[in-house]
Amino acid sequence: MTEAVLFACALRNDVDNVVLHTDASIVAALRAPEPAWVHLAADAPGLRNWIGTWLGYLDPHILTALLAEETRPRAMPLDDGIMLILRGVNLNEGAEPEDMVSVRIWLDPARIVTVSRRRLASLDDMRVGLEAGRGPIRPGAFLCDLVEHLGSRIETFLRDLDDETDALEEDVLTDLSPELRARVTETRRRIVGFRRHIAPQRDALSLLAQANVHLLDETDHRRLFESHDRLIRTVEELDAMRERLQVVKDELQAALADRLNRNLYILSVISAIFLPLGFLTGLLGINVGGIPGADWSMAFWAFCSGLAIVVALQLLILRLVRWI
Repeated sequence: MTEAVLFACALRNDVDNVVLHTDASIVAALRAPEPAWVHLAADAPGLRNWIGTWLGYLDPHILTALLAEETRPRAMPLDDGIMLILRGVNLNEGAEPEDMVSVRIWLDPARIVTVSRRRLASLDDMRVGLEAGRGPIRPGAFLCDLVEHLGSRIETFLRDLDDETDALEEDVLTDLSPELRARVTETRRRIVGFRRHIAPQRDALSLLAQANVHLLDETDHRRLFESHDRLIRTVEELDAMRERLQVVKDELQAALADRLNRNLYILSVISAIFLPLGFLTGLLGINVGGIPGADWSMAFWAFCSGLAIVVALQLLILRLVRWI
């Protein structure tokens, strides 16, 4: 099998469903009237040549979309097929879930071609189901199943973000550490990055659900409308979480400002108390003649008592003017 092909499955909902292992069987499945699915590695060195050889009959715009370096979720219904680009939650080791994996999809009555650069768990689930004889037998049903698999993992990650937002709202009441500010910033970054992919995916499903394509029957349209509605709620939840985190950030900044003001207030009170004391000690500390009490043994203690009286008077005055 060519290095560009990761796996290929015939859409047969029975125990004879098999994984195809040779170029000849893959090409035969793609050219047969019965639907078949081939999944390709976008970064494989032989991909462009393989597609040019065996899928060259596709529209040039479709081939360009399948091989594009940068993608954005979108849908392009054609007369007898659908070109669709979607994104799924990135569950690969060491990756950020919000750094979503792009999958390019071409469907027509006899073939399904998917292309991705990284492993996508939803595609693995689809493959396992087909190999076990479970799963769709029509391209339209395949597309609906894949969209629902992607949506399920999106909602799982959304719940994780919501739990983190709840925790931040609770922690801001008791914790004003720099780590909390970093957590708020990081969670907001993840939400913004996640929404950047989900919003165009919502629009793509909206277009697809309303498209008049022979591949999609009434049941497929209902399922796509439901998936579109779930994505609408996802975007709304992300917007709400972003607003909640803005409130958390404002609360955190207000609490930090209150702490700073309190510290400055305490420093101001201390400065007000010690300013006259510093003046008196500095005045009596000059090395010139005529300093009162220079020849009296109790002068130091009398001076300390005087300073204590000055402090008491200052505290009384500050209390009367309600500074303390």
